[in-house]
Amino acid sequence: MPLNIIRNDISKVHADAIVNSANPHPICGGGAEFHIFQAAGFEALLKAREAIGELSVAEVAVSPAFALPAKYVIHTVGPKWNGGTSGEVQDLENCYSRSLKKAKELGCKSIAFPLISSGVYKFPKDSALQIALRAIENFLQTNEMNVMLVVFDRESLEVSEELHRDISSYINDFYAEEKTDAMLLYVQDRLTDKCRVEKFHDNLKDVLAEHNDTFCEKLFHFIQEKKLDDVDVYKKANLDRKHFSKIRSNVNYRPTMKTALALAIALQLNISETKDLLSRAGLALSPSNKGDLIVSFFITHGKFDIWEINSMLFKFGQPTLGA
Repeated sequence: MPLNIIRNDISKVHADAIVNSANPHPICGGGAEFHIFQAAGFEALLKAREAIGELSVAEVAVSPAFALPAKYVIHTVGPKWNGGTSGEVQDLENCYSRSLKKAKELGCKSIAFPLISSGVYKFPKDSALQIALRAIENFLQTNEMNVMLVVFDRESLEVSEELHRDISSYINDFYAEEKTDAMLLYVQDRLTDKCRVEKFHDNLKDVLAEHNDTFCEKLFHFIQEKKLDDVDVYKKANLDRKHFSKIRSNVNYRPTMKTALALAIALQLNISETKDLLSRAGLALSPSNKGDLIVSFFITHGKFDIWEINSMLFKFGQPTLGA
């Protein structure tokens, strides 16, 4: 589970480290920070925070997690939005990268972040999200860790309005086409049922005699053809090393839909290649499934950033890919 966007109260998330978007002064602020203090044991965490003292923007410090379902709380001070020209973009990226580096130093295998600075510090949520994803992606390119980006509700995760509108239109268009196509197919099927039954037995032996690559055989053919290595692929697919080793070692491996699509995205397959790969595992893109339509939209538009895709899937209430 390298990166997963989840809807929850961060104080209830189980992780080795929980990141607190802290007040620069050794006090407890509001919002998510208050929930973290309350769940940890207010007085105990406040005393630990007072021992840390003042923190500057993008600085990180560590305290015990006390009663939280974690080992550590990593405190970092997010920047205030000032139009994007005062260094706050780099400061926000540093909040994530330095927290991740500290978690690695502590030997953490998992970490949970809030969407830093997107509340009272007025950082535009769309920008805050893109900066968070970029910093996490950069870290995961060379490190192994389970990272959770925790939002309280889907509405608090803003994405590009233009892209959201385009995808909504794409989904609506497909739903309308599907209803028409379904009626036509029903009529055609009724007319050709008799012919299909007559041809079935003649074709069955030929079909069974053909040999087709398994999902894994086709997958590794694509990897070889595109001159990629395993690490490139599983990181771009938002999978961990253990999961990919399981795929590599079992020629008859049968993936879930979210894993198969994640691998198609990592390999930058076009829509025909994606459908072919899915079919090897008995899977198919459905025009009546919003998640499938969203992924199809990105593929047909040549967009293969799994972080952006997962953000949009989450926004539409669909399962994310990979982890």
